[in-house]
Amino acid sequence: MELRNLRCLVELARAGGFSAAARALHVTQSTVSKSIRQLEDDCGVPLVDRRGLLRLTDAGEIVLRHANTMLSEQEHLTAELAALRGLQRGQLKLGLPVLASSVLFAESVAEFRKRYPGIEVQLQEHGSRLLEELVRKGEFEIGATLQPIHEDFEWQPIREEPLVALLSLEHPLSGRSSLRLAELADTPTILFEDGILLNSVITAAYRRRKMTLIDAGRSGNTDFIIAMVTAGLGVAFLPRIIVASRDHRSLRAVEVEDKDMWWKMALIWRRGRALSPAARRWLEMVEAPSRPKAT
Repeated sequence: MELRNLRCLVELARAGGFSAAARALHVTQSTVSKSIRQLEDDCGVPLVDRRGLLRLTDAGEIVLRHANTMLSEQEHLTAELAALRGLQRGQLKLGLPVLASSVLFAESVAEFRKRYPGIEVQLQEHGSRLLEELVRKGEFEIGATLQPIHEDFEWQPIREEPLVALLSLEHPLSGRSSLRLAELADTPTILFEDGILLNSVITAAYRRRKMTLIDAGRSGNTDFIIAMVTAGLGVAFLPRIIVASRDHRSLRAVEVEDKDMWWKMALIWRRGRALSPAARRWLEMVEAPSRPKAT
């Protein structure tokens, strides 16, 4: 079972077709087809259902899962050898959150690339729920998510911030410097789209207080959520560090006093898996600062 054939299967599953996989791998379509058939001969079972819309068989899904692991381990080997040359070559696959990446990680990514120009940084943004799954599959070496952390992962804390309630200027509590979540029981709530784990922090806090969450709408765009608050559609919650980086003169940002309304960001990697030298250097660079004090 050759790694180049496994790589073809991984790319075929990702691209969804032989021609697209061939383009991504910079080979001919017949080369991809031949590699898949060799892999099927090695496994003794069909891996790809070629009838109609292309899809992997159940056996193909199993081989794909192991292929991701095997190719990832090959990358680790290459990275370990590169470490002997002072990180002159290698690869770092990072999955960062949609929310707060610009505030937390932009400078670190720029500094990492400056220090290690030979390391290829593959960076994508997704919701934390998807990032967890992609780290499990080996598509990212390091991802970001909110605490508490699933036992599948080892992790490093990055930042803890209290949540701030964003209120329109007309809201009766907009003149306050702080408030309790229970005081917002009758105010509709604007949430992020599915996949953003901040939603879970908020909804869990409502459940603990036996409060009914009045869903006023959802979006994956922070600016649109702020616009909805400004228009008086409801309250939204954001980490204080994000609110501090934006112009919010058109609304009021009121700190939430409840201790369970905190945003706790961490970087995760698969438990039991040795990190590449590039990943270890990245974690050193973004080592968590002390927890911010309430103001």
